[in-house]
Amino acid sequence: MNNNNIDKKRTGSEEIDKIIDNMSLMDNELMAKVFDENKSATELLISTILQQEVVVKRTKGQFEMRNHLPKGRNIRLDIFAEDETGRYFDCEVQRASAGASPKRVRFHSAMLDSRMLKEGQEFDEINDSYVIFITEEDYYEEGQPLYYVDRKVSIGRDFNDGNHIIYVNGSYDSDDDIGRLLADMRNRTTEGFNNKELEDSVRHFKVDNEGRENMSEIVENYAKKYAEDQVKQGIEQSKLQSIKEIMKNLKLTAEQALDALGIPKSEHQKYINML
Repeated sequence: MNNNNIDKKRTGSEEIDKIIDNMSLMDNELMAKVFDENKSATELLISTILQQEVVVKRTKGQFEMRNHLPKGRNIRLDIFAEDETGRYFDCEVQRASAGASPKRVRFHSAMLDSRMLKEGQEFDEINDSYVIFITEEDYYEEGQPLYYVDRKVSIGRDFNDGNHIIYVNGSYDSDDDIGRLLADMRNRTTEGFNNKELEDSVRHFKVDNEGRENMSEIVENYAKKYAEDQVKQGIEQSKLQSIKEIMKNLKLTAEQALDALGIPKSEHQKYINML
């Protein structure tokens, strides 16, 4: 199908239209929409990566998991899924390798596990959990499509705690199931997909009026938030520089410099951590 013959509803913003046209499933905004409540697409994704059949019970894009601790860090999962056996899955796409650090993966895994047992259940009743990070580049630079992270005892035995971490090399290119899936993930068009489930869903959000309007709103909101964050960061960096200069020139402590600049006590620790 030729995209030029499709009546795409435009947003009125040429920049936003360009962003949507250039999106692939490696962009988490599109990925989250494509897999949100889309069981067949999620089954395809997870089954291909795990190399076993997975039957999805529920799936949600941009799923927020709140930390139970006061002021604890929350996370928003690109895709959260549960299969019919009760296993939990967190699937993330990361364009930058820095966003796929082992400690971030550990935190995601802990957040999943913390929700898997109810009061009164035995620890051995906890189901397996899977954290899957799909990175644009080969995170471990060994040319493998998949990297499995499983705990082992020092004597060489598997720990068998049911916690699974998988890094997926998004740059892997081969004519096999995982290679074809990743080619679809990288595809920025609405045609030439290996998997029809993904092609139909991508076309809906990039071409069909209803889906494209939805994506336009998401991209526009993201752009506004990004701009606001940049302004906020600029203000914070300006304040930080002033704090450093006052500390140096007037020989003040960090707390004294913060007080001198009239920065609220509630923000002191944030700036002290940035020094």
